[in-house]
Amino acid sequence: MNWTVEQEIAHKLAQMRRWLEQEGAGALRLRGADWFAWATAGASGGHCPSTECGHAEVLVTRDAAYILTDEAEAQRLRHEEVRGPWTWQVTPWMQPRLAELREHFVQHAAGGLPVLCDRPGVFERGLPVVLRDERLPLLPPEQLRYRTVGRLAASAASEALRAARPEWSEQELAGACARALWTRGLHTMHVMAVGAQRQQRYRRAPPSSTPLGSSVVLALCARRFGLCASLSRQRRFRPAQAGVDEADAAILALEAVALDACEAGHALSMVYHALDSAYAYAGQPDAVLNHRQGGIAGYQAPELAAGSCTELLLKDGMALAFHPSLPGGMVEDTFLLNGQRLRNLTFDPAWPSISVRGRRRPLSLELE
Repeated sequence: MNWTVEQEIAHKLAQMRRWLEQEGAGALRLRGADWFAWATAGASGGHCPSTECGHAEVLVTRDAAYILTDEAEAQRLRHEEVRGPWTWQVTPWMQPRLAELREHFVQHAAGGLPVLCDRPGVFERGLPVVLRDERLPLLPPEQLRYRTVGRLAASAASEALRAARPEWSEQELAGACARALWTRGLHTMHVMAVGAQRQQRYRRAPPSSTPLGSSVVLALCARRFGLCASLSRQRRFRPAQAGVDEADAAILALEAVALDACEAGHALSMVYHALDSAYAYAGQPDAVLNHRQGGIAGYQAPELAAGSCTELLLKDGMALAFHPSLPGGMVEDTFLLNGQRLRNLTFDPAWPSISVRGRRRPLSLELE
């Protein structure tokens, strides 16, 4: 089935109205940028990708669906972002008592019944966890959009790293990567560049003015259509060596243990415990406790972090991004789960890679 935007939104409106019935609520209010993008099939309700909430909200009742925004944003949102069968509730942005008027409208629309909300206010109820978990398996049109985001993000990382020079600072590389992301239409969520000197002290760190030196780890998270794609790549400033570098082999072997555990029906905690065992085997027994390892991806990065007690079962259509690391090395890609198979959304066929457990995994780029 080739989904249209209107069909996707209709499917999600029906899903949200089932939630209202299940919870005995009168309205569902979605304030967060993540939920807004999910409900509107990839639209953005704000200007700044780092803010939790945008300038527009979604309000769904049992017989209506609204976009709540103000006059400063409505025209752009109508023309460039939001499609579908929405009723627009637009208020003057300088109107005195604006927040009070909007709250009055929401309560009136709910008809005296409770209001469910992803970021609940004083008179609202939070979304039950079971409802939040329902958005984690992505629909076919969401998966198609995610493939576009992942491909563009991988291309941007490759462009920045191929242009980098040892004398560049970490900040220069991060800036080049951010530029490559923005020119591809991706919002930069974060870019991390750690050169040779700081790799000995930190696994992950914001870029500094320190020169890259002999090697660098570049990690990024980029967003488009509300979907977050994460990846990391490494470059060593030396002539290409024959065979696979020992550091690459070690980190890819560690990662393979985690990826092998990613099967539909397995609990997310199984991936965490698999990584824990792999770190111990690699001589880093406390690494899983000292560093974040990733988890389920999607409209947030992560949607749910892997931990020892995260018993949520993995399902087809979920996106996963793990970033295991060893001293001086890290690897990450964003995958889509399909049964016992993982589709790499951030694979770049032009980047050097090797087959590990039947998956193409990135090697460190080595150029003169």
